[in-house]
Amino acid sequence: MVEIEKKYKINVKKFGIFNFEGFISLYLRECSRFFVVWAQTLLSPLISSLLFLTVLTLAIGKGRSDVLGYSFIIFLAPGLIIQSMILQSFSHSTSSLMISKMQGNIVDLLYAPLSPTEVTTSIILAAVTRAIVIGFVSTLVFLFIVDLPIKNIGYVLYAAFFGSFFIGSIGFITGLWATKFDHTATITNFIIQPLSFLSGVFYTIDKLPSVFQAISQINPFFHIINIFRYGFLGTSDGDLFFGIMFLPILSLFAWFVAFVLYKKGYKIKS
Repeated sequence: MVEIEKKYKINVKKFGIFNFEGFISLYLRECSRFFVVWAQTLLSPLISSLLFLTVLTLAIGKGRSDVLGYSFIIFLAPGLIIQSMILQSFSHSTSSLMISKMQGNIVDLLYAPLSPTEVTTSIILAAVTRAIVIGFVSTLVFLFIVDLPIKNIGYVLYAAFFGSFFIGSIGFITGLWATKFDHTATITNFIIQPLSFLSGVFYTIDKLPSVFQAISQINPFFHIINIFRYGFLGTSDGDLFFGIMFLPILSLFAWFVAFVLYKKGYKIKS
């Protein structure tokens, strides 16, 4: 083991401060994972979003009043798109580590000439890529169904990137911590999905009691959805400036935690 570690350190030095070739190779490998099974990773989230849109529209009907100056279906569409994106970002980075651990090939990653910075960043960026591809395809499909405006593409891309990066980092941490898929399902079912559903996807937070409105203001999912929706509709449900400052800080913090845990070999080195 010592000889392997020495060899690993020597190989890292050959690539300089940052191993761009290794970083790109790992990133492309991660992207190929979800492109190969595109029906499961890209088509399935789109169908789920369309089902939500259809069922809620039919259930509520045309009697629902306008929300933020738009019909309910137009208000709902951006929230469903970004919700699907962040859930898939979490799923990608989590499954990447879990599959490697379960199949026993995590050692190939550990002893590759890649630093913790390169490994964490490439896997998380692949998760972001998966989320953005889903968001792009979903938006194109929704544009044919809903008269969805796009007021400012910059806000859309900002929320898509930092939201997916933050949740992808959380997924990476979960993948390190979990020892079986039941653990990842627990995080998804009891933390990720509740926070996303209770963050303004289906409603504006002014409908909530004041206590829950205050809680929503510190919910990262709310700010991701709020900024993303603002890019489409041009109207905000909360403090837009705070969200814009909040998301990059959270993303950097979550990545740093993932970096430290991976560097220490948390639950992946014996």
